[in-house]
Amino acid sequence: MTLQLLLVEDHKSVRQALREGLEATGEVRVVAEAATAREAIAAAELHGELDVALMDVELRDAELGARAMTGVGASVAIRRERPRFPVVFYSIQDDDSYFREFRAAGILSHYAYVRKSNYLLPAMLVPLLRDAVAGRSFIDPEIEDRVDEVRRRDAVSPRGLLEPNELRVAELLAQGLTNEQIAARLGLRDARAVSRTNGRIYDAWRLSETTTDEKVARARAALIYLYDRPIMWDEQGRALAPDRKGGWVPLFDTADDDPTASAGGER
Repeated sequence: MTLQLLLVEDHKSVRQALREGLEATGEVRVVAEAATAREAIAAAELHGELDVALMDVELRDAELGARAMTGVGASVAIRRERPRFPVVFYSIQDDDSYFREFRAAGILSHYAYVRKSNYLLPAMLVPLLRDAVAGRSFIDPEIEDRVDEVRRRDAVSPRGLLEPNELRVAELLAQGLTNEQIAARLGLRDARAVSRTNGRIYDAWRLSETTTDEKVARARAALIYLYDRPIMWDEQGRALAPDRKGGWVPLFDTADDDPTASAGGER
């Protein structure tokens, strides 16, 4: 499959060299190009056929100056409408602020983050692009220690398994809002973006494996968000949570389900 690429680079000569080199492999077609974060966001909205983006982290914008958005910020904005849209980031910058922004962005999968000087040959980029599309992630070993905080996120907390945009949707879902209401609250153009985000939430919390009913998955996602604990449901529909010994115990008091228990007796 030929990858449909969004190429984001603020230096015209570098952008041209990347386009020519990647297309020469026969595995990539550059569908759209952008020099700024604003142009990248607009291109992602316009070109629905895009598979992945190759994105410089440092993006200058003459109009915005110091207020210019980085490639990480652009990716977060794109993922609001296109959840976990695959991106391969590259940069020669070593400023803490870039790594700090990446950590704060909470990007968990469908990405690679590499040094420009190490991985900018087309033969090295194409496998990274394909891995990102497949949902995998990769961090250049030279910068892994700078972003390791993302890897060490507390996996015991289900909320920690979500990206910020997904977490906000889960919060509103738990409040009982519909997809249309969530889209309006978040200022999204299309309520289907919420549906796609819901799917990512269900996958992260393994709800897609335990139910095919979207209404049930939605209700269970609300419980997981509210309790912020891993919860699984058995074949009888009982909610189970992990105990301190690593086993699973009923989350709720199940005595009410016992037909032998009397209404007013001891339990």
